[in-house]
Amino acid sequence: MYDVIVVGARCAGSPLAMLLARHGHRVLVVDRASFPSDTVSTHYLHQAGLSRLRDWGLLDRLIATGVPAIRELNFTYTGIDIRGFADPIDGIDAVYCPRRTVLDELLVGAAREAGAEVIEGFTVSELVFDGDRVIGIRGSEGDAPEQEFRGQVVVGADGAGSIVAQQAGAQTYRHVPAAGFIYYSYYSGLDWGMHHRTGFGEQQFGTWPTNDGLNLLAIIRPRERFGEFRADPERHFQDIFDQIDPEMGEQLRDAGVREEPFRPMRYPDNYYRRSWGPGWALVGDAAYHKDPFTGWGITDAFKYSELLAQQLHSALSGERSLADALGEYEKVRDAESAGTFNLTVSLSTLKLTPYYDAVFRATSQSPSYTRKFFGLIAGGYHGEEFFAPHNLEQLYDEVGTPAAQRLLTNPGE
Repeated sequence: MYDVIVVGARCAGSPLAMLLARHGHRVLVVDRASFPSDTVSTHYLHQAGLSRLRDWGLLDRLIATGVPAIRELNFTYTGIDIRGFADPIDGIDAVYCPRRTVLDELLVGAAREAGAEVIEGFTVSELVFDGDRVIGIRGSEGDAPEQEFRGQVVVGADGAGSIVAQQAGAQTYRHVPAAGFIYYSYYSGLDWGMHHRTGFGEQQFGTWPTNDGLNLLAIIRPRERFGEFRADPERHFQDIFDQIDPEMGEQLRDAGVREEPFRPMRYPDNYYRRSWGPGWALVGDAAYHKDPFTGWGITDAFKYSELLAQQLHSALSGERSLADALGEYEKVRDAESAGTFNLTVSLSTLKLTPYYDAVFRATSQSPSYTRKFFGLIAGGYHGEEFFAPHNLEQLYDEVGTPAAQRLLTNPGE
């Protein structure tokens, strides 16, 4: 009998298992993958996420893999240029974009070191119920006979298509349709650093360095263009770089060497799911998902797996009831993630509203507000403060854009 069974061992499941095991709880974590293995990902780790790795004693291990440090970010929104970096957060003055083959193996290893039992290559076929309460899982490791494991709590950290969410009946209570799709791959021969450029015509490209001397290059386009793009991804991929930044497009054509196949991502919709019930909980993309445009998936997985671990520990140690603990987890998660969710689903349309256009255009002209912008991106400056009317009023006065004042009271325009 386990205290907690975690289904899914990547960026949400392994940290959860590790933290609970460090508290002395008996934890089983299973995943249908074996590690190291790859998965589609934005790779990006904000300073707020890196601070979690540091607190867990894992940041130095990640840096030792050779993943390059990034200390300058370049954002362009249809002619609005914002360049710089956030002030250090908890002493962290860089960001990193590790390959998931590297990061996930590190996290799984840390869960094992903490004392969690990890079974790789294990496919969950169904949840085990006692009445309406989840009490375990059934599944098999490869072709081996089916096994059953029991636990006080089963946590689904198994992504958007979570079997735990499906079989527990987790209802979606906020839903925003996905706006775009992504194609990405890994290139040698380029030394571009971190760029995030949204061009005219509802298209975007991003570049960032990762392990093994490679750069990840990605494009985003509206979802309805997916079929057209898929017909000739090589040509359309190059076209987007040519149209948004002809100089970078020329460098890509002349010096860039694609080292791996393209990876398409038609992301699921943006949503919040009910994330707990009798004997079960959800974390990571199984619980709440947003477009990859702002790259918050991994950092939020770390943040809310830590929150869930705290709440589960309080229940398992008898400090409060499981229902109270899991209810608090969902309440705090929803409150703390709302700003990121709202900003992400707006920006992911690849069209700035007049409100965001006014804010970001003024920000690009203010060194002090540019620092706040990168603090917002890094997770060290709250969105409520960044977009507070009294702060925006000072910003507009500073850069001399009085026409934007009307947007202070009409952010939905």
